[in-house]
Parts: sequence; structure tokens; C-alpha cells
Amino acid sequence: MIISKPYTGNISRPFVKYPKGASEGRIEIHRPENVTEPLISIIIPTMGAARQEFLPGLMSQIERQTFRNIEVILIIGDTRQGRAINCGAALAAGKYLVIFDDDTRLGSDDLLAKMLAHMENHPDIGLAGVANLIPENARWFVRRVMRELPRRTSPIVSEITDSDLAEHPCCIIPRDVFIKIGGENELIPRGLDPYLRQEIRQAGYRVVVLPELYIHHLPPPTFSKFVRQFYRNGKMAAYVNKFYPEFVVELAYQHGAEVTQKRSTIVRIGSYVWRLWKTIVTFRVFYLLSLVFYLSGYLIGYITLGEQDA
Repeated sequence: MIISKPYTGNISRPFVKYPKGASEGRIEIHRPENVTEPLISIIIPTMGAARQEFLPGLMSQIERQTFRNIEVILIIGDTRQGRAINCGAALAAGKYLVIFDDDTRLGSDDLLAKMLAHMENHPDIGLAGVANLIPENARWFVRRVMRELPRRTSPIVSEITDSDLAEHPCCIIPRDVFIKIGGENELIPRGLDPYLRQEIRQAGYRVVVLPELYIHHLPPPTFSKFVRQFYRNGKMAAYVNKFYPEFVVELAYQHGAEVTQKRSTIVRIGSYVWRLWKTIVTFRVFYLLSLVFYLSGYLIGYITLGEQDA
């Protein structure tokens, strides 16, 4: 049985390096009845009613996990993902923080148990993620998008692998490491994953993907939602580039690939044009469309957004 304890009002988080304002919405802490000192604190930011088609399924999967010494912290209604996660971390009692997106689907009932075992055996790991696979029952649209777009899927690995594909939809972080680096960046609405990975690596810890573990984290299920997501992603990327360019971090696209140093604007523009051309000659239609919608949002966002608009 799950016991719920609501929290309202401001959440103090003095460990955060880049705080932005107070928390919005509410926080609920759910624990199995017999758990008083959880080893794992699961943090799930969610906008609430708009995500009800996903969140109940994830909560049911968490209840079926074989490892039960947990608490689940729901941060409901905060528009800043970084701030929401930091508020959850400030209340967390566990030695480890596990972060899920509210639309994540877990790959197995022993996912938490195996993630924990790896972390306990490897104290040099500061952040660990898992593979992201296309589910067998995925609709053709979802399947096509995941196959065409870089980083939308990642293969299962057979051993602990240093990787830039450890991401928020499913990751585990020692709480003391999270606090040591100053938590999530609350100033930026996009680019949280690259920022977090960079800070953890600079603190001397590994960022890895764990073997034989996976989730399903899917793109938008319809074309209209696909358009809105990539347009919004472009606008938020423009916001970060315009007001916080120091937090723009490059990405790698395969397990084990080295993350490149920050590139100049000219080089980044050239790379974008090259990617557009490659999508055309390889007939990756949805990848091309994602780049076009992203670019449209970026250009409009860079022109129109003020610092208070994100």
C-alpha cells in the first residue's frame, strides 16, 4: 500500500548552484507502509492532469518493482524541470536518487534492484542511465521517428559503458554527488541532461549506461504533437543560447563516443546545414521535419523571447 504525504509552499534547497525562484504546485511523497528509511528516492516531475495518460502506468510499474525500500516523490505542476527535481532532492531521504520522466515505461520489474547493485559496486559512477528501446507494440509513426532521429533510441550494452546517452527519463545518481555538484540547473528550460553530465564528469565521476537494462521513452504519438514538441524545443534552445550561452553543452550520439568541446557559432551552423542535407539524401523525412520545426522555433524564439519568458 502507498502512503501519500502532500507538501505545499516553498522548498528550501541551499545546495543548488543556480537557483531560480520558488517551487510551484505541490509535492507528494509516497512510501510503502513498512519503509521508514528508504535507500532509493524516486523523483518524478509531472505537470499533473495533462500527463494522466502516462503517470498511472509508471506508478503501477514502480509498485511491481522487486526492490521495495523506496520512496516516490511526485513534483506536480512546476514548469521548471530542474527546479522540480531539486525540490524533490531537498526532501529525499534515500542514498540514491532515481529520476524518471512521467512518461517513462520501465523495461523490467527488477530494474531498480539491478541499478542499485551496480551503483553499490562502483562508487566511481556519478550518473548511470539505461538503454532506450522501441517497444514491440509501438505505432508505425513512433517507430519511424525513433529509428530516424539521433538519440531517440540507444542499444542495450553488455557491460558498464561510459556514455553520453544517460538521460533524465531513467537515471540514478548518488544523492551526495547530486548535492556536491549543486543539483540541477534551474535557470535553463532546456539542455539539463548535457549540463548535468558535464558537472558530474568535472567532479571526477563516471557517466555510464548500465548493462542489460532498458526503458521505453517515446516521442510524441501524433504528427501534431511532434510538430509542437520540436518547435518548442527550438524556442527553448534559443532562450538558452541567447541568455545563458555558457550552459550550452555539446552532445555525443553513440555509447562510448567522446563529447566534443564547445564549437563556434559558424561551425554549429555549418553542422546543422550538413545534417539537413544528409536527411534529404538518405530520405529520413521525419528527421528532416524535426530539424525544420526546431529551426523555426529557434529563429522565432531568438527574436521574440525575453529573459522572463521561459
